[in-house]
Amino acid sequence: MPAITRAQTGTFEEYAAAAWPSLYRHAYLLSGNHADAEDLAQQTLIKAHGAWSKVARVEAPQTYVRRILINTFLSTKRPMGRRLEVLAGDNAPEAAAPPTAGPEDRMTLWPQVRELPPRQRAVIVLRYYEQLSEAEIADALGCSRGTVKSTAHRALQNLRTALGDGRNE
Repeated sequence: MPAITRAQTGTFEEYAAAAWPSLYRHAYLLSGNHADAEDLAQQTLIKAHGAWSKVARVEAPQTYVRRILINTFLSTKRPMGRRLEVLAGDNAPEAAAPPTAGPEDRMTLWPQVRELPPRQRAVIVLRYYEQLSEAEIADALGCSRGTVKSTAHRALQNLRTALGDGRNE
């Protein structure tokens, strides 16, 4: 999410307009398709609006809203296998790519990331897309650093298995 400080928050409408592109990209990475990402980002902003007096007072509003986004995503009751719509050709919105990964690597990896359980996907997105530290991820998810480490380890094992990489770490 954009680095919006408390001094820059202004009104909720100004914050929402500035935060929307990044919030939507992160929601897309968590949800895996455009329709669900838009719903998730909108639900997050609705919750942020309801808590705006708190959000506007914190030093880093983007961290507070990121936690709302992740909690909203993780608390979704809709099973992964029961999507009402399937969008074809859904590519991730413009985002920073890992420097060593080529387009063919992203095309192979992204469908596997989408298949991870929600908490594992959240850890992978926060760690490798947002490049957050273990402590920041633990804070965002409301868990311990050890839980982040073990969840990341399981997620990476699942990705290696899905991609046919025989390495076991």
